[in-house]
Amino acid sequence: MSEKINGAEALVRSIIAEQTDTIFGYPGGAIMPVYDKLYDHTDELRHILVRHEQGATHAAQGYARVTGKAGVVVVTSGPAATNVITGLSDALMDSTPLVVITGQVASSLLGTDAFQETDVVGIVHPVTKWAVQVRRAQDIPLAVARAFYIARNGRPGPVVLDIAKDAQTGEMEWEEYRPCTYIRSYLPRPEVGTAEIAEAARLINHAERPMILSGHGVMIAEAEPELTALAEKAEIPVATTLLGISTIPTAHPLNMGMLGMHGNIGPNYNTNRADLIIAIGMRFDDRVTSSLEHYAPQAKIIHIDIDAAEFNKNVKAQLTIHGDAKDVLQALLPKINSARHQQWVETFADCYKVELEKVINPEVNPAEGMMKMGEVVDRVARAFGEKAVGVTDVGQNQMFGARYFRHSEPKSFLSSGGLGTMGFGLPGAIGAKIGAPERQVVLFVGDGGFQMTIQELGVIMEYGVAVKIVLLNNNFLGNVRQWQQLFFKGRFSATPMVNPDFVEICKAYGIKAENVADRSELAGAIDRMVSSEGAYLLNVNIDPEDMIFPMIPLGGAVDTMMVNADTLFSF
Repeated sequence: MSEKINGAEALVRSIIAEQTDTIFGYPGGAIMPVYDKLYDHTDELRHILVRHEQGATHAAQGYARVTGKAGVVVVTSGPAATNVITGLSDALMDSTPLVVITGQVASSLLGTDAFQETDVVGIVHPVTKWAVQVRRAQDIPLAVARAFYIARNGRPGPVVLDIAKDAQTGEMEWEEYRPCTYIRSYLPRPEVGTAEIAEAARLINHAERPMILSGHGVMIAEAEPELTALAEKAEIPVATTLLGISTIPTAHPLNMGMLGMHGNIGPNYNTNRADLIIAIGMRFDDRVTSSLEHYAPQAKIIHIDIDAAEFNKNVKAQLTIHGDAKDVLQALLPKINSARHQQWVETFADCYKVELEKVINPEVNPAEGMMKMGEVVDRVARAFGEKAVGVTDVGQNQMFGARYFRHSEPKSFLSSGGLGTMGFGLPGAIGAKIGAPERQVVLFVGDGGFQMTIQELGVIMEYGVAVKIVLLNNNFLGNVRQWQQLFFKGRFSATPMVNPDFVEICKAYGIKAENVADRSELAGAIDRMVSSEGAYLLNVNIDPEDMIFPMIPLGGAVDTMMVNADTLFSF
């Protein structure tokens, strides 16, 4: 039996019917009817009041990445809607499911330059999977159902519902909510071709130097068990992209580390020596491939992806398999022969010995001088163990976090990959902790990125979000400084920073914090942070000349890596 309700109530009921328990948002005039109805549903739907709309999107991303659910954002019109653009772009690049609901002026005012009117749908089309404006109350439930379906299925991504104010206040007949399970023109989970599976098995079974590249698509598909089973069955080394980190445990003997500009020597070097590359749920972006002209010259490439638009976009594949990573690997595993590639695996170990001597030991165990980012991340990682969620901002802190934090469980590493959004870290960590309250969440952030969204400390204060924050403070925009030192003759233009007292700022928000000025203070400070029940910040004094290595110079071959400012890798 139907009942009459207004569009705002229909929106809230629809969101709840999609099994959403948390939304991130900021109220305003054009979305006020929705906030009025949220007041009646606090037992079913938790609203997190962020301090800036960009923070809402990044928090929703963190929530989505640890839970596998769609993150939901609710904001008003005009500047609030334009403030979510960065988060939408980030979510699209990193395949993160978001449902972003923006208020809009009444439909009678559209096109009149009314107060806080902007063409939201026109603006967001390039950075969303789908965007639609809703002008009638009765259209809201269907729009919500489609939004969640599109955001979560296939290659996930952000969608936007721009809802006119009169659609929120107008009345409609409410009947049972129907989730969307099918859209005729959208086939998000293609059927895996048997011929392609047979050919992939043939290539793998005949390979002498195979290598798996594990990307974010493995995590999205929750295909980590199948990935590990494939690697173990045929003894295939696994390398991960930045967002593929934690698709295989750090300690697994076939996990050879991270690919890319600041990745591990073994997987980068052996990319150009492999005879077969099995790329799963990754897009061959430029930070992984570097010079395409010199990328994987000896390898046949099998590319497995849910998004056929990625095939042959950057790297030519011998075989493409269009499908969900879990479906493809489950079909492939029975056809793979048990095999051993001991000599090939040992070449990765040889590379690691060089990396340990030239890069890791000097960074993690410095004999003297100021503290380095690597040693701090390493010691924090050891203190928290392998079950914590590591979150990074963007820059040197990101690369050190990726290289030295440790993981034993899936969905344990969060970062802004494709867009490289400074300011992602703090709200992303807050969203991750809200989504997974039972897990420790540790943020590594630089002094530059921290100040871009520092206002979100208010969320930690208001909701008691127990995020541990390691501020790697070198009073520089460190990554840009590194490039200036290496490639611009040490001309440090606009990269030195005069910073405030971060500890006092945190204390003003009721967050425990302390400065770590010297290496002798580090162990005790980490112990106090680990044992603290609430949020905690360590402001760690880092050597401003610290640099992240290995490093593939921009445009260089993937197997040509700097191990320090003066030396290229070589055996």
